[in-house]
Amino acid sequence: MENTRMYADSLPAVPSPAPLPTDEPTPSAPTPTSAAPITAAPTSSRRRLLWHLGEMALAMVAGMLLLGSLWELAGTALGVGDALARPEVAALVMATNMTVGMTVVMRYRAHRWRAVGEMAAAMYVPFLLLLVPFRVGLIDADALLLGGHLLMIPAMVLVALRHRHEAPAPVRRHPVVVALAHRWPAGLALLLTVDMWVDPGVLSPWTMLVLPGGYLVIGMARRTLGGRRVLATQLAGLAVWVALTLVAVLVGGRTADWLVAFGWLAHAGWDVVHHRNRRVVPRGYAEFCVVLDVALAAVMVLAILTTDA
Repeated sequence: MENTRMYADSLPAVPSPAPLPTDEPTPSAPTPTSAAPITAAPTSSRRRLLWHLGEMALAMVAGMLLLGSLWELAGTALGVGDALARPEVAALVMATNMTVGMTVVMRYRAHRWRAVGEMAAAMYVPFLLLLVPFRVGLIDADALLLGGHLLMIPAMVLVALRHRHEAPAPVRRHPVVVALAHRWPAGLALLLTVDMWVDPGVLSPWTMLVLPGGYLVIGMARRTLGGRRVLATQLAGLAVWVALTLVAVLVGGRTADWLVAFGWLAHAGWDVVHHRNRRVVPRGYAEFCVVLDVALAAVMVLAILTTDA
């Protein structure tokens, strides 16, 4: 099956970063001279399975990041914050957040509702099984949360293996949904800043070292730092942000806060340049960084302006 699908309602094609996890590989006809397709099929199927599980993990984390803060705000507004903080309730709320994120991704990937329901059960059942020993005092709250997550992993794998050969369900995607899916690095960056918008604060000056360091590490891993000009540019960026970090640490106080906010905002321009020239890092990473840098800088400016000197 191709990675791009067209639907009868003439909505735009939706490219997938990888083949649909539920697609069954097309068997190759055995011939005396082509043994490679026969051995490639299990590898391709295993790769799709791992991709599917990786997507599920990211979707679950995204669900917790986005919905966790909303639960906290709702609990405070309704006066039920203490009830939501109880370990057994918190575990089920966490399972709900993960299930919502997982459901969105699985439906976008054209999985059928039966598979979605079984994957949702893989989120809830481990916690439900551990509620009884928790209530009778055999395990504590940490064991409840840790055990639930550990049991969830094999449950997810079993569900993925069970439905790995199912034909995809017909799904109609709105053009807005397609556009948002293409911008998933930006969406992920915004999700990571949800907690900070609820409780604005200024990051430590030392966090600015991550900004140039990430580009150097990825560039070395991808071997895209070749050429003196490219390497010199990255080292110059490292020197600038190291100097800015040291100045912020030395001066301290409100000046340091402004320097940190400026450092993150300035790095957004660095991201834009790399996104346009497609050098050193993948474009998706540059897109993720520019949104994250701008969002964090805005949060820090908000924190500075709303905090007494």
